Amino acid sequence: MQTIIIVILAILLAAALIGIFVTYKIVSEQAFQKGVAHRKQEAEAVLGSAEKEARAKVEAAERKIAEANRILEDAGKKAETRKKEALVEAKDEIHKLRSEAEKEIRDRRNEVSKQERRIHQKEENLDKKLDSMERKEEALQEKIKAADTLKEEAEALKKVQLDTLERISELTREQAKEYILQTLEEDLVHDKAVKVTAFEQQIKEDCEEKARSYISLAIAKCAADQVSEAAVSVVALPNDEMKGRIIGREGRNIRTLETLTGVDLIIDDTPEAITLSCFDQVRREIARIALERLIGDGRIHPSRIEEMVEKAKREVEHKIKQEGERAILETNVHGMNHELIKLLGRLKFRTSYRQNVLTHSIEVAQLAGVLAAELGVDVNLAKRAGLLHDIGKALTSEVEGSHVQIGVDVCRKCHENAEVIHAIEAHHNDVEPRTAIACIVQAADAISAARPAARSENYESYIKRLEKLEEICTSYKGVEKCYAVQAGREIRVMVQPEVISDEKMVLVARQIAQQIEDEMDYPGQIKVNLIRESRTVDYAK
Repeated sequence: MQTIIIVILAILLAAALIGIFVTYKIVSEQAFQKGVAHRKQEAEAVLGSAEKEARAKVEAAERKIAEANRILEDAGKKAETRKKEALVEAKDEIHKLRSEAEKEIRDRRNEVSKQERRIHQKEENLDKKLDSMERKEEALQEKIKAADTLKEEAEALKKVQLDTLERISELTREQAKEYILQTLEEDLVHDKAVKVTAFEQQIKEDCEEKARSYISLAIAKCAADQVSEAAVSVVALPNDEMKGRIIGREGRNIRTLETLTGVDLIIDDTPEAITLSCFDQVRREIARIALERLIGDGRIHPSRIEEMVEKAKREVEHKIKQEGERAILETNVHGMNHELIKLLGRLKFRTSYRQNVLTHSIEVAQLAGVLAAELGVDVNLAKRAGLLHDIGKALTSEVEGSHVQIGVDVCRKCHENAEVIHAIEAHHNDVEPRTAIACIVQAADAISAARPAARSENYESYIKRLEKLEEICTSYKGVEKCYAVQAGREIRVMVQPEVISDEKMVLVARQIAQQIEDEMDYPGQIKVNLIRESRTVDYAK
């Protein structure tokens, strides 16, 4: 610090000298430039006073320099003193650090010594363990040799035992293996049958209760009347004399009526009645209405018959439209194409297995609506699909193809909803159902068709269905005979006990039921009942 002050003072002194010199030069130059002869004395006077001032300043500067020298000497002395003190402090610090370093080194050396002793102990322990492992390895090698010897002896004994077993059982190794595998296969068949039974039972326990609840609720909410239709209609007559008038001279009236309506008139000994026979209910209804009006009017001749038949046709067409609108109102399905409404009305005069198709369609729509409501599906869409699912049956007598395909084509032409079309297409499994609506319509159709007194089959189709059931069952190996009972609701199968075991009966019953589901169409369900009975017969002589 003192050195800095001395330097600053020296700098100030030099600056003062330079300032004096510069001032002098400036004043001299100015005086020279301004000098004129008549002011020379004034310049000399000024120069003299400047010299005095310069001498005074020089003297002051000398005094300051002397002071600065003195200050420098004092600063040098103080710096020397401070230097000595710093050296002493530095030596003390060095001594202190050296002591700490030596202590740390001693501590590290002690730690290293401890680590060396530990490592030495571990090496000794490791050597002992290696010696122990070597001894154990030698003992293990001896045991392995002994085990190999015992194995050779066991192999020899096993060979002797196998030879003895082959001699006693009179079976070769391959035959014994085959016997064991056959026994194992029988055990696996038993286990598989048990698991199949348990799995089916679990599924039934999980699903039957909920399905029964939904279906029971649907049936309870839809108790529609069911009327079986026949292929004939009976027209009452006021008296038997009317039969002659209906026949007409040389049979011209009856021929005209049959020609215009396409219906067979059966006039026999039945008192006061005429039977109309025709597979087409629309034509039979037209003939019935026309004949009743002719009987009421009393004028029966060909021209009058033609007039009444035309009126009856118009009345039946109007009735068809009314029936279609009634079905729409009854099921609360709106916004339907007028062509579809007419086709719905025609279903009033169409039967399937003697079940009225329009009544069946309305019932399916109501059942589908109830099921959809229970399952949280669009109720209106389900009703619409249920009402239209058999719409193709209205045109089966006019268009070739199945009623499913006809219904799909008609609904597409009328721009019906895609889900409704898919439900129509899938309700007989012609395609795999992909939507909840399609599955609901399937279930509702089965409920409506399968409930008691809903449907009736003709004798030929009934016999064919039972023969098909028996044919499926007899196609399986081990089936001795089978009988379809309870109108085809149950199939009893007698199996050969030496071919089909108790465990295999579960699998065979499942296979028969699956084939029946895949190959046959039937209302309700069919019970597959397998019977296995072992009998032993002997004779006393």
